[in-house]
Amino acid sequence: MRFTLIDRIVECEPWQKIVARKNLTLAEEYLADHFPGFPVMPGVLMLEAMTQAGAWLVRVSEDFRHSMVVLHEARNVKYGNFVEPGQSLTVKAEVIGHDDREVRLKAQGEIDGQVSVSARLTLVRYNLADHDPAKSDNDAVIVQSLRELFAQLNRIPQVAP
Repeated sequence: MRFTLIDRIVECEPWQKIVARKNLTLAEEYLADHFPGFPVMPGVLMLEAMTQAGAWLVRVSEDFRHSMVVLHEARNVKYGNFVEPGQSLTVKAEVIGHDDREVRLKAQGEIDGQVSVSARLTLVRYNLADHDPAKSDNDAVIVQSLRELFAQLNRIPQVAP
């Protein structure tokens, strides 16, 4: 099962920063168990939201060159306030360095300007075909799917005249 923990990309500057939003609702599956009577977004999913935002920044920055962008390391993870249904987590990530394989980011999640989570993340990127050339078709399908999802997340709402 994969959760998409970014609802909207608000701003994205390649190789610089991304701002994204996650609107937490009671409809989130995992809230039924975390915690009954006191639903809050699990800390690991807050971390995943920052990872997903960072991955979108990497994909956009290199024009979706790699099918895989995954978390390699999370350091200095700090949690502050709970994220409750009805709240919107604003996720920000900034590139602090990168090379051919890794991208290092400073990331945080805020609610109404108050930091709920922060971390230093290292993401690695690669294609499945790097390890098995027979999987190049898989890479193409994944990249196309990611491009389509990005187009949905990055839509600018139309305002009526």
